[in-house]
Amino acid sequence: MKISRYLLLPVCTILFIGCTPSAHISSSVTNSLLHSNELEHAHVGISVYNATDNKTLYQYQSNKYFVPASNTKLFTCYAALKYLGDSVPGILYAENDTAVLLLPTGDPTLLHRDYKYQPVIDFLKSTQKSVYVIPSGWREEPLGFGWAWDDYNSDYMAERSPMPVYGNVIQWFQEKDKSSRGANNSFENSTSVYSVPEVNWKIRFNPDSSSKNFFVLRNKDENVFQITQGNEERKEQDVPFVTFGLKSALELLPDTIQKDVKIWPHESMNGTYNIRLIRSQPLDSLLTPMMHRSDNFFAEQSLIMVSNQLLRYMSTSKVIDTLLKSDFKDIPDKPRWVDGSGLSRYNLFSPDDFVWLLQKMKNEFGIDRIQRILPTGGTGTLSNFFKDEKGVLFAKTGTLSGQVALSGYLYTKKNKLLIFSILVNNHNTSASAIRRQTESFLKSLRDQY
Repeated sequence: MKISRYLLLPVCTILFIGCTPSAHISSSVTNSLLHSNELEHAHVGISVYNATDNKTLYQYQSNKYFVPASNTKLFTCYAALKYLGDSVPGILYAENDTAVLLLPTGDPTLLHRDYKYQPVIDFLKSTQKSVYVIPSGWREEPLGFGWAWDDYNSDYMAERSPMPVYGNVIQWFQEKDKSSRGANNSFENSTSVYSVPEVNWKIRFNPDSSSKNFFVLRNKDENVFQITQGNEERKEQDVPFVTFGLKSALELLPDTIQKDVKIWPHESMNGTYNIRLIRSQPLDSLLTPMMHRSDNFFAEQSLIMVSNQLLRYMSTSKVIDTLLKSDFKDIPDKPRWVDGSGLSRYNLFSPDDFVWLLQKMKNEFGIDRIQRILPTGGTGTLSNFFKDEKGVLFAKTGTLSGQVALSGYLYTKKNKLLIFSILVNNHNTSASAIRRQTESFLKSLRDQY
């Protein structure tokens, strides 16, 4: 019996296609991800690109839109790397014979406890002139578009402001047999209502609570703090304070620099001034914790600083629009991007968008620098995952209720550099279970390619 050569060609073609990397990955995805109990009812998008050979390795719903949670910080990180220079812009200032005029830049490191070196504070302490702040330039709201309002008391949702101090949070702690007190301000334990020295903040104790846990609850729209004492040996809690624009900064700074800080009383600077810049911290010392611990406040303020740099005023929406029309004009799927941190569920990006961005970051800033900024296996938000992949996987996580994301770089055992993005939405299980499935899939990619 003879087999027609015209029939043989399609058969061989089918056999060849069945052995392609894409087919292998498709089988792995189907078996380990899509049909798993954790992901069976979820929406999943995957994009994998071989950056060594410059070709797409695998795509599954990669052009569909997903809520990316903190993967949004990758876009903020790019903008900061592109426009903020090597160091964070700490403050703009000008001087006349009697006064120093400050123009805020949105620097989140001012008096932040992670940064011992404070050049702006050193400068303000050293000047003998009166200190004023010019309030123009702030065109933003303290909380972002689409943020969950009832998270206002949580440390991960500190307010945005033109001139943050102390990370816009107050640190409370309780020690056994001692009254709760604020780390930045102290108060005496004598009555049930307290006024924190130097600022008009109120503290109340909750004497009737049956809770055994220390907890501080701030009133939603005012700096009134209710303290529930607990039985813990020592317990700490960071609580965001209401910034009221510049008001809280003006209230808190004088105690540190030992001089009053006031709003400039005139509509303009009234004259010709030489405006100077004091830089505060190395930029990567801000971006690394932003990515390693997924710091929302650092991300929001980073995008605000980029806005101030590009537009000369602070507006998240305007700078996003500017970036989408310039640096990100060639993005595969035009996203809906509304904040710097990914706290908003209004953000929508595709997996292909993140692969495109990560390739762009690698090309423009160098893979070594990006790998120093991103957490690797067993560190940061990956501390419980990819421990065997330390030094070969570098990625940004993203987590909201029902949403899990992971985008980054993976070196395979054949020393291929893969860029990947896996976005999972609308799952109804634990984020940890989703991450374990993602981890298993990426481990198989590393072993095979």
